[in-house]
Amino acid sequence: MSHVGVPRGTVPKRTRLPALLTAGVLTLPALAGCSSDGGETAAVAAVPQDVARAARAQIADGGKVTWAIDALPATLNAFQADADSATTRITGAVLPTLFPLDDKGRPQLNPDYLESAKVTETEPRQVVVYRLNQQAVWSDGREIGAPDFVAQWRALSGKDSAFWTARNAGYERIEKIERGSDDLEVKVTFAKPYADWRSLFSPLYPKQVTGSPDAFNDGARTAVKETAGPFRLRDVDRKTGSVTLTRNPRWWGSPAKLDSLVFKAVKPEDRTEALAEGTVDVADVDSGTAHRIAQAAREGAAGASSGANGPGAALTPAQALRSWAVAHGTDEEAAEEEQEVRDDKAKAAEAYATEQSGLRAFTVRKALEPAYTQLALNGETGPLADDRVRRAVARALDRQELADTVLKPLGLPAQPLGSHLALAGQPAYKDGSEALGKQDTEKAQALLADAGWTREGALSRNDGTKAGSEGEKKKDADTKAEEKKAEEKKDADTKAEEKKAEEKKGSAGKESEGDDGKADRAAGEPSAADGLYIVGDDKPGDATRALAPAPVAAAQSDALLRQAGRLGATGISEDARDVRAQDRQPGGAAGAYAPAGTAAPAEGADAARGPLGKNGKPLSLRFVLPSGPGSAGLRSVGEKIAAMLDTIGIRTVITKVSDDSYFRDHVASGDYDMALYSWPASAYPATDDRPIYAKPVPATDGSLLVEQNYTRVGTDHIDQLFDQAVSELDEKASQNLMRQADARIWAAAGSIPLFQRPQLVATARTLVNVGAFGFGVPHYQDIGYKAPQAAGAPARPKK
Repeated sequence: MSHVGVPRGTVPKRTRLPALLTAGVLTLPALAGCSSDGGETAAVAAVPQDVARAARAQIADGGKVTWAIDALPATLNAFQADADSATTRITGAVLPTLFPLDDKGRPQLNPDYLESAKVTETEPRQVVVYRLNQQAVWSDGREIGAPDFVAQWRALSGKDSAFWTARNAGYERIEKIERGSDDLEVKVTFAKPYADWRSLFSPLYPKQVTGSPDAFNDGARTAVKETAGPFRLRDVDRKTGSVTLTRNPRWWGSPAKLDSLVFKAVKPEDRTEALAEGTVDVADVDSGTAHRIAQAAREGAAGASSGANGPGAALTPAQALRSWAVAHGTDEEAAEEEQEVRDDKAKAAEAYATEQSGLRAFTVRKALEPAYTQLALNGETGPLADDRVRRAVARALDRQELADTVLKPLGLPAQPLGSHLALAGQPAYKDGSEALGKQDTEKAQALLADAGWTREGALSRNDGTKAGSEGEKKKDADTKAEEKKAEEKKDADTKAEEKKAEEKKGSAGKESEGDDGKADRAAGEPSAADGLYIVGDDKPGDATRALAPAPVAAAQSDALLRQAGRLGATGISEDARDVRAQDRQPGGAAGAYAPAGTAAPAEGADAARGPLGKNGKPLSLRFVLPSGPGSAGLRSVGEKIAAMLDTIGIRTVITKVSDDSYFRDHVASGDYDMALYSWPASAYPATDDRPIYAKPVPATDGSLLVEQNYTRVGTDHIDQLFDQAVSELDEKASQNLMRQADARIWAAAGSIPLFQRPQLVATARTLVNVGAFGFGVPHYQDIGYKAPQAAGAPARPKK
């Protein structure tokens, strides 16, 4: 899901795009780097890319590849607020990226554009000198040079409000840009130190785009005439929903193998059909489509038909026989209806088989997407404004179970993510979750009790008076007086009844002596004098008396249960078996009948799971989830979280809303207590993640400026650590500051990382150098089709 706006009129300095969870989510083991005290942590390998590698000599020249995207990009200007993943995909093929990420999420110098780039001075100012590749030119033949760097800096510095930009982080720290020793050198001087300088000027736009507000704000939304990548932009067709790139004849690097690369808008739910029909060659897919492709491959290898898995596959022989009988029976109306059903099923099975045949041309590449899914806890108002409640929610979660649920079925490693600011495989990764603590139900319950949420507090008052009020005190006094009168009347009535009983007993003669009065009641029926009470409801020795149900009533209850089909093979109702099992435990079960004086049982696990409340108000959290068909995986995770919270007495009310409004109208606006959404990972957390975790500040109009911190939870200390890290030019020291910040973000418990998202990419079997890239980026010039094998050449070995 793309970013659809920033709440309450706030525009972040550097926009990140939250994403919804669809097919699943995941994380990796902990990795690397220095701890806050300078000690080293053990490195853990990231899940590798899954790409069909091939040398350029093995790739045929020519051809077209169609790549599915969610929708046509609203803009081709990557620095505008509505830029999305499609914008990133297209600009990556046509514009310079000076430091693309490798498969471990580390920025690496791109030799197609740079010969070198380094910090040459730190005092009195930080100076970075870029040495450009002397062959690097724009598609109009002009050399890439200092004027392009200057124009982009001025457009993104934030000093000229005429440029509508969503991000200026880093550019506002630049003091000046000038030509170096020659035209190939660009010298950038910073007014403030900037650790993430490698993030700047990527993508780099030509000065024709960034040189004027009109070209930047409007022109670059639909076209970029001058490009400098292996491909150039040929056409944006709104009618067909496609963007066509063609080979750039002025590209100085290894020429693109493909003639053209087309990005086509295909909705996720339509991709199975598009792949089967051959209208797309590469597509991100969900787990359902991935399963279909794997099943098609197995069927093709075994020479089996797809009937065993398609529509009607669940039909039993008896059901099939009955259907045939009805369709050929004497009841013409029923036969006609059944035949229509059989025809529809046959058509569906035929369509399924055709799709399966087409899907055999594809394979699924699997890796971990550089993004993680979190549980967001809105700390602005309500129970979650109390950090003890937020920490209790976090400690009630079994994050391992959540990761297992989503990732294991996909064959990907499942381990909870331990950082907000790095993913496993990145050098900065360190598990900081210990700052919050592991899953612990008892600790979670203790935190809630400390915050005043108890089972006793959930009991509501019907008269509406507040605890401790004068009205309540008066009511208590009146109640005691009424209870005293009732007790006196009860004593008088009891004495009268006892007198009558004595008279009756005397007239019964000797036959009733020694009978203990049991002759006057049915066998097994308790008497009022037995002093029974409901265990767990009243204290032993209380004057309250409660009679057990009569055997007749119990028999009627069992008869009704039997009619409802709820009795087991033993003839004992399921409910009765549960109660009797509890009765065998010491102290009996809460709600069972026992003689007066029996001690009430200790609170067990079930009692501990009772609803909590405070001052008669239940502890209830509104969990907002999207309702669309592509969000089934996210809803499944949400339901598991709700069940985990129920074990500590937190009631969860799940509210399902449309996918379109989920982020814009609920998450961004703060209309939720809990929500699930994803953030992309970054190689520059000090820059990119600061607005996500920055402490919200009040605006002059009374609203809250949250930047991109949609949980509304932050601290001054966290902000200070980000500020120190972004100015620290020592890479290890900067990473250490980020780890300290991450520990404090964990402790604040506004965002609970769950797992890294999976990346499932369907590609044509004949395509190479494309697939699930993970942290890395495609080398678009190397993507192509395998060249035909020469006659007599040895077959390639199987992997």
